[in-house]
Amino acid sequence: MAVTTHDTRGRGNGAAAKPAVPFEPIVGAHLEHVMEKQSTQWLFAPFDAAAVWATNWVDYWTRAMKRRATPLDVASDVVRFWSTVTARPNPKWVTEHRVAAQWPVARLLDFSDGTGGIPTLLLPPQAGHASTIVDYSPQQSQVRFALRSLEQVYVLEWLGATEETKNTRIEDYIAIMDEAVAALGGRVNLVGDCQGGWLATIYAALRPQAVTTLTIGAAPIDFQAGNASIHDWVERFGMMPDPMAVYKALVKGGHGVHRGENQITGFKMMEPAGEAERFADLWGNIGNESYVERYLDFVAWFETPQAMPGAFYLWTVEHLFVNNELIQGTLEVGGEKVDLGRITVPLYLLAGTRDHITPPEQVWALAEYAGTPREHVHGRFFEAGHLGLFMGSRPLVEHWAPIFADIAGENERLLNREAQARAAETEARTAPVVTEAAPVVTEAAPAKKSTPVKKVTAKKAAPAKTAAPVKAAPPAKTTPPKTAPEAGEGGADTLTP
Repeated sequence: MAVTTHDTRGRGNGAAAKPAVPFEPIVGAHLEHVMEKQSTQWLFAPFDAAAVWATNWVDYWTRAMKRRATPLDVASDVVRFWSTVTARPNPKWVTEHRVAAQWPVARLLDFSDGTGGIPTLLLPPQAGHASTIVDYSPQQSQVRFALRSLEQVYVLEWLGATEETKNTRIEDYIAIMDEAVAALGGRVNLVGDCQGGWLATIYAALRPQAVTTLTIGAAPIDFQAGNASIHDWVERFGMMPDPMAVYKALVKGGHGVHRGENQITGFKMMEPAGEAERFADLWGNIGNESYVERYLDFVAWFETPQAMPGAFYLWTVEHLFVNNELIQGTLEVGGEKVDLGRITVPLYLLAGTRDHITPPEQVWALAEYAGTPREHVHGRFFEAGHLGLFMGSRPLVEHWAPIFADIAGENERLLNREAQARAAETEARTAPVVTEAAPVVTEAAPAKKSTPVKKVTAKKAAPAKTAAPVKAAPPAKTTPPKTAPEAGEGGADTLTP
């Protein structure tokens, strides 16, 4: 496989390895059967839920006895637990920004704190939730980690679909990206999470000249690789006379849009014990102010639905999830074939070991199909679930921060090469002007008047006498030189496979 992975499994044993924030939004990542097939998960869901609740009940009562909790204290905890579980705060951006451009289905947000380098454009997932996942909290923000290394950082925020925008197509999103990239100078570093990752990949294949680096986190490229929970459902629906029947019914029920509530329900069904786990963990930590605060931050994002254009949703399911056309090489957008081989820029791939939505094999596929040289493909492997890769504390510190630093380095090297090329071109363009000027001066000088020469008739030359042949001396004996070894036979030019 043309990818170098950085595996950080087994690094969570010391206190130093624990995240600063106690709550990590890794949905279902610690459930015992989360990586199994859907049938297995549903079979063991009651046992998984019972196990996690038993553990947290013990934790709660252990802490309650230590703090000498009274029945009134326990009742207060129950009230707080219920109010937290039912709370639905609105998602918000936590980093200062301005709106640089706007379309009916998207906004271009500018988080930049400078004007240097090549702009970086983040594409959040568009899967039933708000785009604020990339700026989740002050401590857990891809945007803020990007700003540590990059001066110009932008985000395409996806807006919820309405009656007016329900027919938005993939071609419309590509057109929006064209306009956004043009506004940013004509080329960008593309960073895409999940759905934003395959959209970034499609764009890079269609507009290779506009992308300088491509980074995808937990983004499906080969939609049928690995053991993905989504694939189990697609496979079951595919047994119906019309594999798209269920998805069409969902869009029809939403009057042309795919409701965010349906998408959130779908995610919960893919991990049947996940909801029970989150509630149980909250009860076990209800006395931890920081934990409750982080739980509410997560609920604000995860439980706030956002509708998707029905036309775009159905196109995605049919051409990517069902037919897997991106890998098959048959995908077309606006009549143009999407050829992954046209992608030759440096690639950064990030996958989670316990990602049941986008298994690592689906992410690594880009390394196999893109035209990027092997030495410029960088893969990172982390023990996390799907959402943890975007907003988890450790992935941001240990993986996203180095990725953004590498992107800054790639940009600097590219700009230096371009500056040197421009200087060489300027020198080559001006040098011939000086060279060509010299002959003009020489030819302009008046020629000296020559004295006429008297014509003389030459006498006929006598034939020369033929010389006697000389006997050649025998060649002197010489020692034949030793043959030098050819390059590649153990020398410095040997190529290492």
